[in-house]
Amino acid sequence: MNWIKNIIQGPHRSYAICCVAVLIIFLFFWLIGPGNTFPRWIKTKKEIQTQERLMQEYEVDIQQMQERYEMLNSNKDSLERFARENFQFSAKDEDVYLLKN
Repeated sequence: MNWIKNIIQGPHRSYAICCVAVLIIFLFFWLIGPGNTFPRWIKTKKEIQTQERLMQEYEVDIQQMQERYEMLNSNKDSLERFARENFQFSAKDEDVYLLKN
């Protein structure tokens, strides 16, 4: 700590003050100034985390759709049931009644 005290109180005092001022200005522009700044890094990190979470949700949805697709393609009865329930399909000799709540 003596060397810091010697610099501040010694013959190089004006040089030390200038260096500290330049350092403060640099830190100011680095943290909150224009361009690539610390707040922008935080915002970008949050956006990346949000996008990664969405990607995980979409991967789960894709997996569920893939399983459903495989189920519908592997079993004709399940495909027929799916078509009847979701698209109101019917056989030639059947009548379909739609009930709305």
